[in-house]
Amino acid sequence: MQGSVVLSEHVQFFVRWESRVTRSVYERALGERFAELAPALRRYCGPIPTGRVGIAEGAYEAVGPRWRILRPILHALAARDVLFPERGTDVPLAVENRYDARGTLRAIRSFRLPGRERRMLDAMRVERGALVDRLGRRGGLEVVLDAQVVDGGLVLASRALAWHVGRRRVPLPPVASVEVRERVDDRTGLQHVDARVRAALVGEVFRYTGAFAYRVERDAAASAPGG
Repeated sequence: MQGSVVLSEHVQFFVRWESRVTRSVYERALGERFAELAPALRRYCGPIPTGRVGIAEGAYEAVGPRWRILRPILHALAARDVLFPERGTDVPLAVENRYDARGTLRAIRSFRLPGRERRMLDAMRVERGALVDRLGRRGGLEVVLDAQVVDGGLVLASRALAWHVGRRRVPLPPVASVEVRERVDDRTGLQHVDARVRAALVGEVFRYTGAFAYRVERDAAASAPGG
């Protein structure tokens, strides 16, 4: 009898694990509402099989901070691949999306600005129905996001921020907010993104907006020696 209980526990664990790695973070966060997304967005927000990578290519119409006074802070964040101080228009866009074995979505966003290239790194998972996004190379900044479907588009809005110092999680006061809107242009078939960071009292402090095409292909990095 005891052996049957242990076997049942192992089966339940495997089912939970398989569900986590075969369903995308957006499917888990949105539940039945995932089906309300536009077909192209369902593809973008859907699962990515092991050994495959999601590739977005296009251009940012505008990217960067609104206020130059923030440059010292943004320089520090740029060193961690969170935000950056440069501004630009018609900036080439490249994004790589991959899932790891734990079902975490890891993204690399590249911004080919005049004279240099900047990156934004993040790792997104689901906790208690919300998307938890850890930003930067070490995941030091945490943003908790609520996901909604509006007119077939995806809207992510932050509900909480925290800073991770070693193993400590330090909740931050509501001094800033993040909003990301994703939609599909029915005329061109391109996907549009509009991401904004706002701060209390001063409003918008950083934004990137643009359009891109998306595909899923074999991940050359995964098949490379040591990959």
